[in-house]
This record gives sequence, C-alpha cells and structure tokens, in this order.
Amino acid sequence: MNIRNDFRHTIAASYIGYITQAIVNNFAPLLFVTFHQTYGISLSRIGLLVTVNFVTQILVDLFSAKFTDRIGYRPNAVLAHIFAAVGLILLGILPELTSDPYLGISIAVVIYAIGGGLTEVIISPIVEACPTDKKGAAMSLLHSFYCWGSVLVVLVSTLLFRLLGLDSWRIISAMWAVIPACNAIYFCFVPINSLADEGRGMSITGLLKEKVFWVLALLMLCSGASELAMSQWASALAETGLHVSKTAGDLAGPCFFAILMGSGRVLHAHVAEHFSLTGYLGACACLCIVSYLVVTFSPLPAISLAACGVCGLSVAAMWPGTFSISSKVCPQGGTTIFALLALAGDIGCSAGPTTVGFVSSALQDNLKLGLLSAIIFPVLMIAGLTMCRKYEK
Repeated sequence: MNIRNDFRHTIAASYIGYITQAIVNNFAPLLFVTFHQTYGISLSRIGLLVTVNFVTQILVDLFSAKFTDRIGYRPNAVLAHIFAAVGLILLGILPELTSDPYLGISIAVVIYAIGGGLTEVIISPIVEACPTDKKGAAMSLLHSFYCWGSVLVVLVSTLLFRLLGLDSWRIISAMWAVIPACNAIYFCFVPINSLADEGRGMSITGLLKEKVFWVLALLMLCSGASELAMSQWASALAETGLHVSKTAGDLAGPCFFAILMGSGRVLHAHVAEHFSLTGYLGACACLCIVSYLVVTFSPLPAISLAACGVCGLSVAAMWPGTFSISSKVCPQGGTTIFALLALAGDIGCSAGPTTVGFVSSALQDNLKLGLLSAIIFPVLMIAGLTMCRKYEK
C-alpha cells in the first residue's frame, strides 16, 4: 500500500485519531479519586474538569465550523494530535509547578481538549469523504475505535498502575502522549479528500434555519450526555459508591462500559441498513434508562457494575447513528453540520458529567443519586427521535 495514494491509510489514521480522542477523554477520569485525595479537590470541582474539557471542545467546534474548509483537513488533523500530545504531557507536569494544582490540571485539560475538539470535527468528514461504500457502516466502525481506545486506556493504565504504582500516573500520562504524536506524523502523508470538494457544504446560517438541524442537535446533546455521565463517573462510583478496589472497579466499570459500547457500534455497523434508525435509537434510549435505574437502585455492587456495562451498549449507536441520520435528512450539510453537531454533542458531554457532579455534591457525595439525575437525557432523546421520524421518511 502506497501511503500517499491508498485511502486505507487514511482510514487507519482516522481510527487512531479516535483512539487519541478516547485517551483525551478517559485517562483523567481514572484519576478523579487520586486528584481528590492527593490535592484535596472537591468532587464538584473535579466534575468541572469535565466541563473545562468539553467547553473547550465546544469553542473549538464553533471555530472549526467556520474555518475548517478554509484551513484544510490535513493541517487541522495534524494540529489536533499535536495539542493532544502536549496536553497529556503537561497533565503530569503542571500540577506540581503551579501554586494551585487544580489550575495546573485545568490548563493541561484545556490544551488537550483543543486537540480533542479538532479531532471530533475533522475525523468524521475525512472518513465521509473517503471513496468507500456503506457510509453509515463506515461511520459506526470509525466511532467504535473510540470505544476500543477507551478499553485500551483503562486496561493498560490499570496494569501500569498495578506494576508501577498509582504515584506513577504522571509518567503514564506522558506515555499516552506517544500515540497522538506519532499519528500527527502519519496524517502528514495519507491521502485526504474534502466534502467541500464534492460540493457538499451549507453555511452556518443556512443550517440554523433548518428545523431538522435543531432536532438533530437535541439528539447529539442527549447522546453525549447519556454516554459521558456514566463513563466519566464509573470509576469513581466503583471506588466510593460501590466500595470495590480501584483495579476491580476500573475493569468492571469503565472498561466493561467501553467494551460493550464498542461491540454495540460494531453491531450497529452490521444492522444499520436493516432497521429504521429512529426506531433503533429509541430502543437504545429505553435500555439506557433501565441501566441508569439499575445502577442507582440495585443493592448489589456486582449488578450495578453490570448495569454500567449495559449502559455502554445502550449508548453505542446514539452518536454515530445521529450522524448517519443527519447525512440522510440533511445531505448538503457537509463539514459544517459535522462541526455543529459535534458542538451539540460536546455540550451534552459537558452537561451530563457536570450534572452528576453537582447533584452528587448536593446530596453528600452520593454518586448513585447523582447518576440518577442523568436519566433526563435518554428521556429527552426519545422525545427528539419522535420529532425526527417525519424527516426520516
């Protein structure tokens, strides 16, 4: 395969891009309790780290919606990975150099979140523009690599914590930076098409005037919130709410969540052409509601952890499924709709975990009840899907 002419290299680099996104979003949450115990940071402030991450990504989404096509896909993809690598390195350095460790962590989060935001905006249209069949299946497989990346982050980090000790988290953070650094170089050489070259691309103003866009935005917001509310707090829930060891909790909580989410996206890639997407996503939202209820009310830690995993299965198709619906009901959206929907999704990714953090703190750090508050997001998604059905026909 000639790296400069074979789009299989482009697909491979895009897969690694979503693994980078998984590192950016899932490594720090494994350390939430460590930050709490080492630096005395409250759970509500730790929850705000998720907000800092995704608000930064939201701002990047806004900027990218206007300038991505002008700057070009390749420079954006390379810059995304450079920011991610630098941020991960600084995560282990800045807390010790700043007077307030929380400030140091926040600065590092902002830097790698810029990379995460660019990745979210640029990778999906890069794959959409590749000369491949079955775009919906390709998109779901692409997003499944976020899940496999999440599994990789949890498994490898847990192993390294056991071998090197939890105090080595700063070194481990720098080790994760190697992946985006190498992929930045990879993206310098792979072939890249542009949706703008295919004549697909509405203006921001044009999209905002479309009623269907606002329905899609609601779906993306609820998708991000339903997913991240559980995945970002699963490790802390296992340690503090279910009272299991960190190793067992990370494997049975966020790792199991990511495995079932990845499996669900592979399943979606194979069945997407055979079902109504709105009906399929509606069933997923119902399963998500059930999983949140079981996590909250089950008296057995094992059942609650199993429900965390089932939640991963339930949210698997939500994000890529909404992208697929958008390609069908708004085919001229181009790069702009990917950027704006990523913005809506990132708002949800911020709103879900932050809601859980604040509600938990208000209820004497009760994470179970905090997670129960996030049930509103799959409920709203069902309402949005009901509205979306008339556009899918």
